[in-house]
Order: sequence, then C-alpha cells, then structure tokens
Amino acid sequence: MRKLKNSELNRVDVKGFKKVKKTPLIVILDNIRSLNNIGSVFRTSDAFVIEKIYLCGITATPPNKEIHKTALGSTESIDWEYVENTLMLIEKLKNSNIKIASIEQADNATMLQDFEIESNQKYAVVFGNEVKGVQQDVVSVSDYCIEIPQYGTKHSLNISVSVGVVLWDIFKKMRF
Repeated sequence: MRKLKNSELNRVDVKGFKKVKKTPLIVILDNIRSLNNIGSVFRTSDAFVIEKIYLCGITATPPNKEIHKTALGSTESIDWEYVENTLMLIEKLKNSNIKIASIEQADNATMLQDFEIESNQKYAVVFGNEVKGVQQDVVSVSDYCIEIPQYGTKHSLNISVSVGVVLWDIFKKMRF
C-alpha cells in the first residue's frame, strides 16, 4: 500500500462542491462554546456533503481564525447561517416538513444504530453545548431523540466526535 497524495484524491473545489447534490441533512449547533469544535463540525459536514449548518445562540460564526484552524476552508464550501434562537429555528424547519432529531441522552431515546431513515425525508440534527448538552426546550419539541451508545466509564463524547459518528451513520443510511 501507498498513501495517496492530495492531488490523487480527485476532490471537487469549492465551486464544484456548491453544485454537488447534497445529503438532505441539516446540522444545528445549539450554544457550542469551542471554536475548534465549530471548525471541526464544518470540516466533517463538508466530508459528508451536508446541506447546511445553523449556528445558534452563543455559537461563534466565521470568519474567525480559531474556527478556520480546524475547518481548513470548509466554512467556504458549506452553506451556513446564524440564528440566535434555536427554538424559533426548529419551529421554522418543522413547518417546512423537516424532521428534528436532538442528539442527547434522554428517556425513550432511540439508539443511533436503531434510528431508521424515511426515504424522501429531510432531517435536522441538533448538537448541544459541551457541558449542558441540547437545551431541554429543544429536546421537548424534537421529533426524535437519538443517543450514541457508549459502553465505557464516561457519560459523553466530545461534540466534534459526536458529529462525526452521527453524520457518518445517517449519511450511510441515506446514501447507500
């Protein structure tokens, strides 16, 4: 085996990315503190051709050099928008027939591996604050609550890791 050079990966440029069919999935960041986490979410969203990212509450927005460190230019490829109030955004998305799934540990949550995608349905996944998680008000109005199974001693994953796990799983279910 030989590692491939970047030039051998046949990646599209930003202009080409804008034209590519997107995964019918929206990411909502609900009060994320870490600029590095925000940048990582952009980069992961680019990898899975996510339709859009909404940055809500205290979540910082590009351009920002700390976000750029981990985003590596993906703030230019991924469509994004700042919306102050997460609940108002969710109401707007639900009125557009988009299903909302909070990624959180909650009673009656569906384990990620058991979450079933409806064909021709667009989804939005909500990721919460690094300490407090997704706001209870947001969890309460979500159509689904999805939990990432964990078997160790810790109770949570870093948000950027959670985004990677969830986006990959849903991307697989939608695209394959």
